[in-house]
Amino acid sequence: MKGRTIFALAALCFAAPLTAWADHPGQAQLVAEVAKDTGKDPAALNALLNGAQRQQSILDAISRPAEAKPWSDYRQIFLTPARINAGVAFYREHQALLESVAKKYGVAPQYIVAIIGVETFYGRNTGKYKVLDALVTLGLYYPPRAAFFRNELKTLLELPNSQLAGPLAALTGSYAGAQGWGQFMPSSIRDFAVDEDHDGRIDLQNSMPDIIGSVANYFAKHGWVTGGPVAARAQPDAAAKPLTVKDATPQWPVEQLEAWGYGPLQHLDPGALASMQTLQGANGPEYWFTFQNFRVITTYNRSVMYAMAVNQLAQAIVDGVNQSLSGATQRPQTDSQENATR
Repeated sequence: MKGRTIFALAALCFAAPLTAWADHPGQAQLVAEVAKDTGKDPAALNALLNGAQRQQSILDAISRPAEAKPWSDYRQIFLTPARINAGVAFYREHQALLESVAKKYGVAPQYIVAIIGVETFYGRNTGKYKVLDALVTLGLYYPPRAAFFRNELKTLLELPNSQLAGPLAALTGSYAGAQGWGQFMPSSIRDFAVDEDHDGRIDLQNSMPDIIGSVANYFAKHGWVTGGPVAARAQPDAAAKPLTVKDATPQWPVEQLEAWGYGPLQHLDPGALASMQTLQGANGPEYWFTFQNFRVITTYNRSVMYAMAVNQLAQAIVDGVNQSLSGATQRPQTDSQENATR
C-alpha cells in the first residue's frame, strides 16, 4: 500500500503541468507583475528567467568595486596615455557628430567622450556577462541591493524590443547589468536613451548616433548647465573651516567657501554655488570646488572619484584634440571655465 501511494504521488508530479516555475526566489511574483503591467506572456517571461543563472563571479565583483581605492590609485586606472590617446582619436573620428549632438543637447562634447572612455574604453569593453544573469543574480540573490536590481530586472523585462540592441536573452553587459558603450542600466534606457539616427530603434551597442545622443540626453535631463564649470582646485589656508560634505550637491557660494579659508587657484564666479570635495592624492589631500555639472556626472555613478576621473579625462582629451589640430577654426568649442578645471 505504501509503495502504491509513493508511485501515485510520483505519477501526479510527472503529470503536473509545467507552468509552476520556481528556479529563482521571487520569480513567480516578478513574472506576475511584468505580465500585469505589460500584457506579456508569462510562459515566455518564465522561459527567459529559467535560462538565467546565478553567477558567483557577479556577487564577487560587486563586493570589490574600484571606488574602494584611494583617489591616487583610482585616478591611475583612467588617466592613462592609452585612454587619453584613444579618446582623442575617438573625438576626431566622430567630431562632426559629437559637436552636432553637443549643440543640440547643450553638453560639452569632451564629457560625452570621457563617459564612454571611462565606462567601456570607447566600446572596447562593454561587458562579458549576460545581462539577464547579472540582474537575476543581483536582484534575486543579493539582499544588500536587491530592491534596486530587482527593479532594473523588471524594467529590462518590460522594455520593448525596439529599445534593445538585440534579443534579450543574448544581451551582454557589465556585472551590474549595464549595456552598451555608455553602460546604461535598463531604467536609463527607458528614460534617457534616444533614437538619434531615427531608424525606429535604440541601439546602444552598434549605432554611434544613438550611443552619443543618449549620453548627451542623460546629462541634459539631469540638469547639465551649458558652458558651466565642473571643478576647480582649491588651496585651503591653515585656519580653513572643516566641512562635512555628504555628496556632490552644490550648497555654498564660492565667496562663502573663500571666507572659510578655501582659496580658488583660478578665477571663479563668487556667487556660483559649489561643494568642496577632498580627495586623497599621491601628494596628500586635494581640495576641489565642484559645481552643478560635477553633480550631474555623479548621477551616472555617485562616486566623487568617478566624477573627477571623467572630468580630468575630458580635459586631457580636449587638450589633445586641440594640440593635434592645425587650424584654430577646427578647434573644439569649449567653455573657458570647463577648459580650466584640471
